[in-house]
Amino acid sequence: MAAPVQSVPSTEQAVQKLTIGKALNFGLRAAMEADDKVLVMGEDVGKLGGVFRITDGLQKDFGEHRVLDTPLAESGIVGTAIGLAVRGFRPVCEIQFEGFIFPGFDQIVSQLAKLHYRTQGGVKVPVVIRVPYGGGIGAVEHHSESPESLFAHVAGLKVVSCSNPVDAYWMIQQAIRCDDPVLFFEPKKLYHSGALKQPVDTTATPEPLFASRTLRTGTAATLVAYGPSVPVCLDAATAAAEEGTSLEVIDLRSVSPLDLAPVFESVRRTGRLIAVSEAPSESSVTAEIAARVQQECFYSLEAPVLRVTGFDTPYPPAKLEEHFLPDLDRVLHAVDRALDW
Repeated sequence: MAAPVQSVPSTEQAVQKLTIGKALNFGLRAAMEADDKVLVMGEDVGKLGGVFRITDGLQKDFGEHRVLDTPLAESGIVGTAIGLAVRGFRPVCEIQFEGFIFPGFDQIVSQLAKLHYRTQGGVKVPVVIRVPYGGGIGAVEHHSESPESLFAHVAGLKVVSCSNPVDAYWMIQQAIRCDDPVLFFEPKKLYHSGALKQPVDTTATPEPLFASRTLRTGTAATLVAYGPSVPVCLDAATAAAEEGTSLEVIDLRSVSPLDLAPVFESVRRTGRLIAVSEAPSESSVTAEIAARVQQECFYSLEAPVLRVTGFDTPYPPAKLEEHFLPDLDRVLHAVDRALDW
């Protein structure tokens, strides 16, 4: 095994400006350096560094017994990871595209989510499943979908999604340290966005893994989103401010469990909520948000909770995806509807 390379020194280079993709790479490296029980496994994650190069260089530095190239068999990847976790390892599985996760769905839902409960806490299964998801890369179905609601519905699973490099660096490490199975949804269209580069302080104290965060304060309405929809909401808030409308933006970060206390507090002040997600609206995370805000904030609402989502259809061909995905205009139109109610 080659000696691990300290890619993020804790002295003068403790703060670096990173993309989400590079932050995830550094976060995985930090987790592997901290605990030799952390393994990375998946299709082409080793020599190639993953289809999106998120695991680039890890096999070279940590060896083939800690960064494993697997067969093209998601059920086998997840099943092997469950066995490793039961034996004390902390495997991190990569699913190349979110649409490829379903051959492993039975293993995730029937086994991974159940073992801790089934054994009355006697068996822990600290498995992280990394899932590049969402549209915006010009691909077709099986490569651009948002299936996070399916897993958020399953008791025993944690489901999180990062939207910026700081969260990407810290959340992947926190997910790996978590004793529960975590599905880590990564917005693939944001992986290598230079516009989203942020300074990442590797010596900072991170936010809790399952906590929402208010990114921008406002008074007229609240926008709540996660993953790839967060930058859209921030752009909408900036555009609205130019016309004198103050919008609050909250990044959920975790979709199971949902930390809605900051959302409730915000809605009680603004009186309006718009929930944004690329996933279809039917039986979705945004539907759960709408139901719980209506239940908790009924007398504070000045308008119905509105949602801006993908449509209830299979993902469209690449030339139509810009009409399918929530964008600046659709979010601002929802804000106008809420304000005009």
